[in-house]
Amino acid sequence: MKMYHVDAFTKNLFTGNPAAVCFADHFPDESLMQHVAMENRLSETAFAVQKQPAEYDLRWFTPGGEINLCGHATLATAFLIFTFRQPAADLVSFNTKSGQLKVRQVNGHLQMDFPSYRLNEVAVTPEMTAAFGVCPVAAYQDRDLLCVLPTAGDVRKCRPRTADLLNLPGLLQSITAASDDKRYDCVSRSFAPKLAVAEDPVCGSAHCQIVPYWADQLGKKQVTAFQASNRTGVLYCEDRGSRVAIAGDAVLYSRGELLLPD
Repeated sequence: MKMYHVDAFTKNLFTGNPAAVCFADHFPDESLMQHVAMENRLSETAFAVQKQPAEYDLRWFTPGGEINLCGHATLATAFLIFTFRQPAADLVSFNTKSGQLKVRQVNGHLQMDFPSYRLNEVAVTPEMTAAFGVCPVAAYQDRDLLCVLPTAGDVRKCRPRTADLLNLPGLLQSITAASDDKRYDCVSRSFAPKLAVAEDPVCGSAHCQIVPYWADQLGKKQVTAFQASNRTGVLYCEDRGSRVAIAGDAVLYSRGELLLPD
């Protein structure tokens, strides 16, 4: 089985979010895919099975289990397809547990079409404050928990307590604030200890919730987001109501072959 290592949401190696992408004739046994993800120790390992020239079935596994939506590994998979498999294509479709996802080449970036998450406002709790070390000004819940912090500095210097994050609602827990850098509209970070990922360096799916929030707050559809992990990453986004466009870049780190049991 061919496997590639791609840094997503960046143009530079060793930044952005690393993803492993495996291309197979059919999906291996779930336990095997899970073991591959655990062996890789990246936030996501994607498995892609070609159905048509520019259509693939796609699944994502974290070290802690399968997930129903992943941005950076989808971006990485599309990057590989456009680079090595269908270089003449300008669109690729993925059949996933979150429905059909399409990725296009737009203005020099790879643009993904994802479902938006709902902004269900919930009460800010003492547990949230304890986990992040600062009291959020607002909190929202869908698949993930989104906490809005007072300043971009609060987001950057946050050192969350993993044990406390595990007790918060949401599959992932993200924090965000208005950017203090004029190049970006917002700054964010995402944590996924429930999936055995302490911090997701650049989380595309989290922006299915972050982008609708900032689009509403800023009164604009186009949102440029900066993820302030140690690796950093940039996402070029557009709020489209029930959908969100998330665009970025990717760079290949390595490629090889997995020596798996038959």
